[in-house]
Amino acid sequence: MYKNKSIMSWALYDWANSVFATVVIAGFFPIVFKSYWADTLSDAENTFWLGIGNAVASLVVVLIAPFLGALGDEYKVRKPLLMGFMLVGVCSTAMLSGGGQSWQFALSLYVVATIGFMVANVFYDALLVPVSQTAQIDKVSGLGYGLGYLGGGLSLFICVYLARQPEVLGYEQSIDVILLSFMLVAIWWLVFSLPLALWCRDEQGVPGVRHESVMKQTIDAFRLVFSQRQTRLFLIAYWIYIDGVDTIIRMAVDYGMAIGFDSSDLIMALLLTQFVGFPAAIIYGYLGERFGVKKSLLAGIGLYGLVTILAYSMQSEQEFYMLAIMIGLVQGGVQAMSRSFYARMIPPEQAAKYFGIYNMLGKSAAIIGPVLMGGVALMTENHRYSILSILILFVAGAFILSKVKEVKV
Repeated sequence: MYKNKSIMSWALYDWANSVFATVVIAGFFPIVFKSYWADTLSDAENTFWLGIGNAVASLVVVLIAPFLGALGDEYKVRKPLLMGFMLVGVCSTAMLSGGGQSWQFALSLYVVATIGFMVANVFYDALLVPVSQTAQIDKVSGLGYGLGYLGGGLSLFICVYLARQPEVLGYEQSIDVILLSFMLVAIWWLVFSLPLALWCRDEQGVPGVRHESVMKQTIDAFRLVFSQRQTRLFLIAYWIYIDGVDTIIRMAVDYGMAIGFDSSDLIMALLLTQFVGFPAAIIYGYLGERFGVKKSLLAGIGLYGLVTILAYSMQSEQEFYMLAIMIGLVQGGVQAMSRSFYARMIPPEQAAKYFGIYNMLGKSAAIIGPVLMGGVALMTENHRYSILSILILFVAGAFILSKVKEVKV
């Protein structure tokens, strides 16, 4: 199966774009934003504006992804749209390497790059259907997840090594190498996206469809998916708790720096999460089969809630490493179990419509959490309260999920 050129080129895109999620979103941008571009702002203001930037990017995706998704399906131009938004992300990321921008311009570039990343992922997920057969879809999807974890971890390791040894590239300061890393991310993302552009299969469309028909299909898809109570409850729960998951990913480094931890220790902890996450996600799948998907999912959300409580009181870098391992144990599992739980609820013949809404919600998460963290930090000037506020998302999401009936297969 893995010798199939279309499948491999599709899965390789996860290897390509995970470098942005790991190195830029979770890793280097919060560090450079706080210590370089926005060093004149207070820690609370810094966290607030970084949270606003993440929330704006997610909100834009919420507004445009459903229409673009319907447009891509109707015209069968998912691959061109994917490549177009990938180029938006690549170009914006490359511009971050310039260094001399104001913090407002740097944050704007980050927002645009994040939008490109998230919207491209909507079409990437949609391409899973034409490149794989029904019997292969779980294996092909797992291959993409696996390559993403490995690619993200490897790229972060390379960038961290170069930042700690700037003389390797002829620089004296780590900040110069970190800025250069944004260009390296852009090149990695672009180069490893080329196989998808060349060999990934997508169905050819029929031209001449009116735009209003696409809009009508978007509205009809929302009505269909949210008309069933159980599906509606799950999607609401999913959007809330996955917002908490994505907020932890995006704001953890900013929080660690705000309470006085060294940035190098924070990046190493992030690297640890990445490599723990790959085997843990596979093991989590077996736990789901053994103990039930809903129980496993609630356990993962519960562990995230425990992480926020422990993060509130942690005092040392060693504790941060421990929390990184805990997150790595459930991060991929929560994502995989959510998709598996939802797949059991939907009619197979309408999977594209149902998963279109699911992917839109997943890719547009991290709206409430970053604003909540930034707002609490600004009001209280206490970053420990800001991380504790994310507990609300995990409690609310788990509570609503507990009301959803699990479909047995």
